[in-house]
Amino acid sequence: MYIESKTLIKYGDFFLSLQLNETIISHISNMELNFCGENGRVQAVVQDVRTNKVLRVGYLNAATLKQMEAEKVVKLLNQQSDEAYVVTGGEYNKPLALDNMQANEDGSAVLIFAMPEGSTTGADTFLGNKNVRDLAFLSELQDFIEVRKREMPEGSYTTKLFSKGVNKMCQKVGEETIEAIVEATNGTKEQFIYECSDVIYHLIVLLTYEGVRIEDLARELKARHK
Repeated sequence: MYIESKTLIKYGDFFLSLQLNETIISHISNMELNFCGENGRVQAVVQDVRTNKVLRVGYLNAATLKQMEAEKVVKLLNQQSDEAYVVTGGEYNKPLALDNMQANEDGSAVLIFAMPEGSTTGADTFLGNKNVRDLAFLSELQDFIEVRKREMPEGSYTTKLFSKGVNKMCQKVGEETIEAIVEATNGTKEQFIYECSDVIYHLIVLLTYEGVRIEDLARELKARHK
């Protein structure tokens, strides 16, 4: 499996990762960890393999590593009981599937790549703080759409929508909403997410045409929230 290469750096008592440009092949089976240190443990950092968000930090011992390899779920070591526990998280707070692992050079720390179930919309947390980077992409997307509206490049689907005017944009929002409803009532979760993404995209195009920012909607909803 090809993954983006990372190097482990010290963060307090734990090692976190930095993304490098090159790619490598890393397999769990040939990873070497050094369990000869304090209490036979190594430091561990759990990352979302899709977003590189840090989900958890902790420790592993040889027995916990063996369990993870056999069960294909992320586990860490409970320092009080010295027993392994399943790490949960993601949108539905379910056990994290094990995707891959990578050790640092001396085997004293390991980066665990996890695959949480659900979307990457910021539902995962690290030390109590929500990761909201994905939600901020909606603002970046509208920035891009505004550039399209200003430059109107030929061959762009967004340009085509702007050229056809507000009625066409409203029609597309309606059409995509109906498709999302169909998937919600008689479809798959993956296709439902896909169709809802189309709804959001066309809605942002319409907002941009009307001179409204996605942040304006966020402020309105925040004002209503009690």
